[in-house]
Amino acid sequence: MGDTDEVEIPEVDSVSGSGIPIRGNDIDTDQIIPARFMKVVTFDGLGEFAFFDLRFDEDDEQKDHPFNEERFQDSSVMVVNSNFGCGSSREHAPQALMRWGIDAIIGESFAEIFAGNCLALGIPTVTADAETIEALQDWVDENPEGELEIDVEAETVTYGSKTIDVTVDDAQRKALVDGVWDTTALMKSNAGAVRETARELPYVESGAIPEAE
Repeated sequence: MGDTDEVEIPEVDSVSGSGIPIRGNDIDTDQIIPARFMKVVTFDGLGEFAFFDLRFDEDDEQKDHPFNEERFQDSSVMVVNSNFGCGSSREHAPQALMRWGIDAIIGESFAEIFAGNCLALGIPTVTADAETIEALQDWVDENPEGELEIDVEAETVTYGSKTIDVTVDDAQRKALVDGVWDTTALMKSNAGAVRETARELPYVESGAIPEAE
């Protein structure tokens, strides 16, 4: 009673914002968020540690990195190269990027687990070929305040006067557009139905079924 439909999962039809180019292939999750910052109890505050070892030297002096540049501080769409997010399957990586302010990522290719972890946060990971990505990175570099619009359903990215075709994984596109990407929220919103089904199963003891919160 009263524990269904409590969580509304937003549909992610499109994402727009200014871009930030992160160049380089095989940027792994340890580069996105170094392991020593993963000891936090919650993900809050992880954003400031995104790409930390690429952004700062041992004396905490800034290195040359787009995340340090003033012109990209309000950017929300990352443009990356191939095999982004490879390495260990730490969910802290997309959490850190999201908390820095990233809402979507355009790239040549993504590690499968990283893309799945992004989807769980409602962050689209869309792909295009190397030449298209390089041209987009160059445009973002020259137009740091320029708007990029990702149409998830139509699989396009519009910037400047151009619209390019991108690819969105079929399952990801459906989950984002239909608003079913947050599986935890889905389970919570259907908790009552899950409990009713569990009560009807002969092999589930009643004591093992949690009460409604």
